[in-house]
Amino acid sequence: MDAISIRQLTKYYGTARGIDQISLSVAEGEFFGFIGPNGAGKSTTIRTLLGLIRPTSGKAQVLGLDIEKDREAILSQTGYLPSEAVFYSGMRVRDILKLSADLRKKNCRESANQLCERLQLDPSRKAEELSFGNRKKVAIVCALQHTPRLLILDEPTSGLDPLMQKEFFDILRERNAAGATIFLSSHILSEIQHNCTRAAIIREGKIIACDRVEVLARTNAKRVSIHGTAELGTLDGVRDLKISSAASTFLYSGAISDLLAVLSQGNIQDLSISEPDLEEIFLHYYSD
Repeated sequence: MDAISIRQLTKYYGTARGIDQISLSVAEGEFFGFIGPNGAGKSTTIRTLLGLIRPTSGKAQVLGLDIEKDREAILSQTGYLPSEAVFYSGMRVRDILKLSADLRKKNCRESANQLCERLQLDPSRKAEELSFGNRKKVAIVCALQHTPRLLILDEPTSGLDPLMQKEFFDILRERNAAGATIFLSSHILSEIQHNCTRAAIIREGKIIACDRVEVLARTNAKRVSIHGTAELGTLDGVRDLKISSAASTFLYSGAISDLLAVLSQGNIQDLSISEPDLEEIFLHYYSD
C-alpha cells in the first residue's frame, strides 16, 4: 500500500496558484524527498494532504484514508512538523508535549523524555523563553513522540545547529529503519541527497521530475574545471560559466570530443571533468 497517493490534486487561493494537478505516490517505508524553493507549492501540498486546507479539485489518500473524509484518522497516525512552530505563552515545554500527547489520547512521557535528552531540550523552559531553534526542537518532539506511521516534515532543520541536524537525521533514519514512512520537504538539497531514496521536484505548483535520487542527479551534463585559457564562447553546450584568476568552471552538455578540440586550441595547464552534484541538477531543472 502507498503511504501517500495523490491524483491530479489542485489548490487555488482565489485566482492565485497553490498547486496544479499534482500526481504523486510514496510507498510505505520510503524516505521520500520533496524539493523546491519557497513558493513552489511544498507547504500547500502538505497542508492539503493533512486536511488543514481543502483542495480545489483532485483526490488524495494518506495511509489508505481519504484526506477529506478521514482527516482525524490520518492525523492520529501522522507526525507533522510545520516549517514554523508557535506555542501558547506561559506553558512549559513539558506541558506542550503532554498536551500534544493528550490530543492523541496517548501516554508519550518516556518517548518524549528520550527525544528531549537526545535533542538537548530542557522541558522545564517556558515557551516564550525559547529560541527559534529550541522551538523547532519542541515541534520535532511533538511530531515524533507518539511513534507515528508517517512523518511529514516541512523544512525541518531551519534553526537547528549542525550537531542537532545530525542528531535529528540519525533519529529519522532509526524511525525509517523501524518501518516509518518519511516525507521530507526541503530546499536544502544536501538533506535530500544524503537521506532520501526517491524525490520529487516541484516548480510553480507542478511536479517537474520524480525519480530515485541517483537518477535525478544523473545527467549528460558534466562539471568542467580548467586552469588556463580557451575560447569557450565558440562551444555549444556550455552553461553556468564562472571565470576567476584561479580557474574557469562550467557545466557542459555537449560532445566531449568537441570540448577537447576547443581546449586543445587554447593554453590549458590542468583539466578536471566530474559529475555535477544534486544542487547543480536542481538549478538545471529550474533554468529550463
